[in-house]
Amino acid sequence: MEYPEIDKYSSLESPIHNFDPRTKIITFTLLIFSSVFVEDIRFAALALIAAFILLIISKLPFKFIFNHVKWVSLFILPFLIIMPFTVDGDVLVNISYITVTHEGITYGFLITVRAFTAILLVFTMLGTMRFDTTIKALHMLKIPNPLVQMLMFTYRYIFVFLDEFQRMWTAMTSKGFKPGLNISSISKIGKSVGMLVVKSYERAQRVYQAMLSKGYTGNPNTIVKFNIKTRDYLITFLIISFAVVLHISPVVLLQ
Repeated sequence: MEYPEIDKYSSLESPIHNFDPRTKIITFTLLIFSSVFVEDIRFAALALIAAFILLIISKLPFKFIFNHVKWVSLFILPFLIIMPFTVDGDVLVNISYITVTHEGITYGFLITVRAFTAILLVFTMLGTMRFDTTIKALHMLKIPNPLVQMLMFTYRYIFVFLDEFQRMWTAMTSKGFKPGLNISSISKIGKSVGMLVVKSYERAQRVYQAMLSKGYTGNPNTIVKFNIKTRDYLITFLIISFAVVLHISPVVLLQ
């Protein structure tokens, strides 16, 4: 079974890969927040172009990004359809009770562009670091330890649960189960999910006891050492400057 590993290409060499993890998280997070709060569609498009440039610099395969983004697109693209009919403004099309507005189309594109920008930046940030390195960087940035631990265990054991469910599904199909939209199929799938939850709880108890016996303290320990270099300061300055420009430029243009 192929797993959706976010750090599959973290061993590549690029300026983004070599960017200090702590400063990378800070700068990319600032750029993400700056991009999603842009109100001008032109500057939102500029942020999307910048996200693509950073993705190209990172050398992450486009196929890898597409395989992840295509599922998120199912939640984003409907805004392009819904907003033109629900936002008030200048009417472009009026057929019976159906009204399409210019502001609705613009707002729909704005939301879509901002969402894709944020997604590309997140994948560029996380895809260029090993996950254990990301966890250590978050811990060193003083992110609450319970949150860091939850993130670490969720990512680590979601693959274990996927394996467990795959075995259960194989066992069900080998005994003649055929999924369908009927009460019998839904009932069996529901029981399988319930059994998976019970097994997950029991496994979590065993894992926790095993970790305690091996000296688990709740702090992430890795042999990775962080060292901020001159190029890291330069990249940080460029990214943060661009994030600031995204919000200053529209104000300057309006004056």
